[in-house]
Amino acid sequence: MTDNVLEQAVKGWARTAPARTTELSSDKAGFGHFWQRSAELLARLPAKSKRNAGEAAAAAEVLGLARESRTRFMRAHARGVYDALSAKRSVFLRVDELCVRAAKEYPGLVPDAKALEHDSGIAQGEKDGLEVDQGIFLSQVLGDPLAGAHLCHAMLLPKAESQELLADFSKTGKIRFNGARLERHGKASVLTMSNPRHLNAEDEGTLAGLETAIDLALLDPQTEVCVLRGDTVTHAKHAGKRLFGAGINLTHLYRGKIRFLWYLLRDLGLVNKLYRGLALPDASPEEDSIEKLWIAAVEGFAIGGHCQLLLTIDQVIAAKDAYMTLPARKEGIIPGAANLRLPRHLGDRIARQAILAERRIDCASPEGRLICDYIVAPDAMDFEIDRLVGHVTGSGMVSAAGNRRALRISEEPLDAFRRYMAVYAREQAHCHFSPALISNLEKFWITAAGNRARS
Repeated sequence: MTDNVLEQAVKGWARTAPARTTELSSDKAGFGHFWQRSAELLARLPAKSKRNAGEAAAAAEVLGLARESRTRFMRAHARGVYDALSAKRSVFLRVDELCVRAAKEYPGLVPDAKALEHDSGIAQGEKDGLEVDQGIFLSQVLGDPLAGAHLCHAMLLPKAESQELLADFSKTGKIRFNGARLERHGKASVLTMSNPRHLNAEDEGTLAGLETAIDLALLDPQTEVCVLRGDTVTHAKHAGKRLFGAGINLTHLYRGKIRFLWYLLRDLGLVNKLYRGLALPDASPEEDSIEKLWIAAVEGFAIGGHCQLLLTIDQVIAAKDAYMTLPARKEGIIPGAANLRLPRHLGDRIARQAILAERRIDCASPEGRLICDYIVAPDAMDFEIDRLVGHVTGSGMVSAAGNRRALRISEEPLDAFRRYMAVYAREQAHCHFSPALISNLEKFWITAAGNRARS
C-alpha cells in the first residue's frame, strides 16, 4: 500500500467515527464496527520496527482515534458494560477475567486472546501498545463508584487456588511456589519472597505464587501474625546475602515479558491484601475481612515495588545498613500506590523527592524511621523477628483486625483507593508503552547492566 493510498484509507475510516454516544446496545454495534475497521487498518501495516515515516504516522493516528473513541464509549457506559459482564454485580471477576469477557462480549473494546498472544513474544519497544485499551477500560470501570468498588472487592477475595490448597497447607505447614515459599513457625506464617537469580525481583513468574502465599498466610487458622522477608540470593554481586527485593524485573520489562495487567493484578490483588486483608463475598471489605498483623524484615534493600510493600505493613524491622528507593522516574513507570501512601509516611516534600528525584532513604535515617519501626544489626534479624512475633502475640490478637480496619477508615478509605486506581490504570498503561520507558531502561538499566557485566 502506497503512503497516499494509506493516508486516504485512514481518512476515510476516521470520517466514520461515531459522533456521539447514545444507548448501550446501539453504541456497542456502531463503535464496535469502528474498532474492527481500525484493527483491519493496523493489520495492513508492516511491523512497528519496519514502518516508514508515513506508515508510522498512520498507525499513530489509527491508534489515537480508536483510543479516543473507546474512552468516550466507556465514559458513557462503564457501569452498563460492567453490569453486563458481571451479571449486574452478582459475579466477582478478577481484572484479567473481566478483560477476557470484555473482549468476547464487546469486540474491539480491549485486545482479544489472539492479539495478546501475538504481542507476548515481542520486545516492549516494538509493540503498538494494544494493552493501553485495557487501561482505558479498567480506568473507567474503577472510576464508577459502584462498578469500581465491586471490582476492588473481587480482587480482595481469596483466589480459588488458595482455597483448594488450604487443607494441605494446614496439615504440612509448608508450601512452595514460583516466587515465594510459606512456612508456619509457631504462631507466625513466614512468607519468603524468592527469586534468587534476580535479587528477588518481581515479574510474571512470581506474581501468582506470591498472592496465593499471602492468601494462605491469612487463611491459616493456626497462626496469628504474618512475617514477610526476602530470600538469600545467588546473584554474583550479592551471593549468599538475604535481600528484601529489587522491585520489578527491568530486564523482563524491556524484553516485553511483563503485560500491562501485571500492574493491576499486583496492586489490586496481593499488595492490597497485605493492607486490607481478605474480603468476604457477602460483606463490604470495609465492614469485615480476614486480617492478621504483618511484620516485614528488610535486609539489604527494598527497591521500587518492594519499597511499596512496606507502606502496607504494620511493623517493619530493618537492618541498620539497609535502604529504600523508588526509582520510578528512571524506570518510566508509576510506583504502584506509593504516590497515594508514601506522603502520609514521609510528608509531601520527601515523598516527591523519593518518587520524582530517586532520593535514597536509609532505613536508619530519621526519614527511614518514619517507615521502619525497629533498626537492628544485620546479624540480629532472626532474633528480632522472634522477639517481635512473641511480643505482638503474647497478649492475644483479638483486637488486631478491628484496629487495622479503624486505622484505614481515616488514612485510606476503600473509595479513595478506588479513585486512585482509576487514575493509575489509565496513566500506567500509557507509561508502560511510552517511548520514554524504553529510552530510560536503555539509558539507566540495560546499558549499565552490560557495563557491569563487562567490568
